Amino acid sequence: MAGNSQRRNRRTSNKKGAQVGSGGKRRRGLEGKGPTPPASARKGHKKNRVANAQAKQAAARRPAPRRGGVKGTSEMVVGRNPVYEALRDGVPAVTLYVQQYIDNDERVRDVLKLAGDRGTINLMEAPRPELDRMTNGLNHQGLVLQVPPYEYAHPDDLLAAADDNHEDPLIVALDGVTDPRNLGAIVRSVSAFGGHGVVVPERRAAGMTAGAWKSSAGTAARTPVSRVTNLTRALEGYQKAGLNVVGLAADGEHTVEDLEELDGPVVIVIGSEGKGLGRLVGETCDYRVRISMPGGAESLNAGVAAGIVLYEVARRRA
Repeated sequence: MAGNSQRRNRRTSNKKGAQVGSGGKRRRGLEGKGPTPPASARKGHKKNRVANAQAKQAAARRPAPRRGGVKGTSEMVVGRNPVYEALRDGVPAVTLYVQQYIDNDERVRDVLKLAGDRGTINLMEAPRPELDRMTNGLNHQGLVLQVPPYEYAHPDDLLAAADDNHEDPLIVALDGVTDPRNLGAIVRSVSAFGGHGVVVPERRAAGMTAGAWKSSAGTAARTPVSRVTNLTRALEGYQKAGLNVVGLAADGEHTVEDLEELDGPVVIVIGSEGKGLGRLVGETCDYRVRISMPGGAESLNAGVAAGIVLYEVARRRA
């Protein structure tokens, strides 16, 4: 019997299969699991529930992301006086390139002081041949200022700006205005009379260059400009949003003084001084208005015309 029992035990001990033990995980089981996480990070803990509720409330308060628009291209301002004026007038800048061994006259010192006072402009010294290459041989006089690409807004951002202020939208759209100084002057008027932004087409139109920045007298920093590939389509989008599209034309059926629709949400469309509104843009307008000119002038500069209409709108809304 004893022999049989020993043989059975021997057969049992050699039998393959699951055995009680660590399963090869003894070393891993002995390792620490790191520091205990804070209560706010432990699932099920009261402080964790409070933290999750606070995060949800913060997300609900956070504004929806802006759609964003296209970016312009970087620009170079060259020459001692243009660079000085750009810095003085608040034109955004990334880098100021200064020619090696430049004559340190009063204008150069003024430029360096303005750039240094901003604290955000990189100062780079470069040999004259390098500046010649960067400016394609322009007469840079040893100073070159790099202006960053302008970040255009999305057309819907202008509506959002009006909604944030609980105001009827007041937007100016430009059709064929090619002078950056006119664009800057219009941006300045929009800012002065409580408008919410400017829309310009991508082609055959002025963009936000250094010249436009200067003409805006710094208001371009707080008045958005949107650049669109198709102005007619952008105007139709504003119409669907409930805005009246009012075109300014010398032969308009209404005068600025008698058009009641200027009291509400409106897009004012201004054409070029020579050609006026394009055909498709003119056909898209809900109303066409003219400015009464007793003096008999045929047309007004686009910037002046925009200022007159914006003043009339602001007067009514006051």
